Amino acid sequence: MEMEALLTTTQEHYARGLPFVLYALPESDQLVALFQKNKKKYTSEDYSEDGFVLAPFAAGETLIIPEKHSERVVVLYSEKIKTQIFEPLAEPIQEKNDYELLVSQAREHILEEGYSKIVTSRRKKVSLPSFSLSELIPQLFGRYDNALRYVWFHPDSGFWCGATPEILVKTSGKEFSTMALAGTSPFDEDKEPSWTQKEIDEQRWVVEAIADKLEHSASVVRVSKIKNHRAGSLVHLRTDFNGVFKKNGCNLATLVRSLHPTPAVCGTPEKLARQFIIQNENYDRDYYTGFLGPIKTLTNEATLFVNLRCMQIINNEASLFVGGGITADSVPEAEWKETQNKLQTMLQVIAPMLSNPD
Repeated sequence: MEMEALLTTTQEHYARGLPFVLYALPESDQLVALFQKNKKKYTSEDYSEDGFVLAPFAAGETLIIPEKHSERVVVLYSEKIKTQIFEPLAEPIQEKNDYELLVSQAREHILEEGYSKIVTSRRKKVSLPSFSLSELIPQLFGRYDNALRYVWFHPDSGFWCGATPEILVKTSGKEFSTMALAGTSPFDEDKEPSWTQKEIDEQRWVVEAIADKLEHSASVVRVSKIKNHRAGSLVHLRTDFNGVFKKNGCNLATLVRSLHPTPAVCGTPEKLARQFIIQNENYDRDYYTGFLGPIKTLTNEATLFVNLRCMQIINNEASLFVGGGITADSVPEAEWKETQNKLQTMLQVIAPMLSNPD
């Protein structure tokens, strides 16, 4: 199947309300599609079935589009679109004030209660007067080579798409890997990013929290040195972990339950940070900061990503999700600007649909 035929099949599936997912792994020119043959909701608790899963941030069912109930299509797609930097979206002053208040509240909790970090987020709604799958798919898959790019639709979850750089966990046989990703800076090819102490501390807390979680799941864990990781028009701090499952039967499901949600999307201590998020963000994250990715059970291979840099589209309106890690050193206005930078990832995908309302 060629790209044009793939777009036609995707549009037909969407019009009929049939579940499907299109995805491309980082550094891959293979665009993989699973077109489910019915509208049934399939779920996965132990990740023992081949397919593509999508899980929410909070407790809830993990949806799966199973390969055995789908048509699997692979298309080579190597067309690239140059990344541009757009002016920040014009946002009502009340949205800015509300988010800065949320950041201030999180900072107060950290100072008063002894938290290390709380990850706050916001949802930005944008009208799409000319939403088109045939426009969106090339825009998304032509960018962000070092991220998981995906388009997902299911009647039970709605339409989601994104380009996320952060691996929750990757397995191959008895080995696994994960990463800590924190800190955000605009990418400038002419100079190295300048990291603040706040961002360095934030990354350290994420690394320490993940290392503590892995202690119960792995017999061997290797930790890399910290490095810069480019994600489109942004750069993050990254530390890699590689390990071997313990011999007592620890598996993918156990590891996922241990790692999710990561400190990079929730905070530390996890339980208290999650409680603050649920009580104060005033919206349901749903699948934002959940996880998703393909699973191959025969070879015990899975590549699951944290669902960042994503949006949900409902009735010609896109909800873009962004957030940031708040520490005792956070400055509310700076945190607001960081979320504006992060909006760039999905803004570039939908820009043609914003400028061509006819």
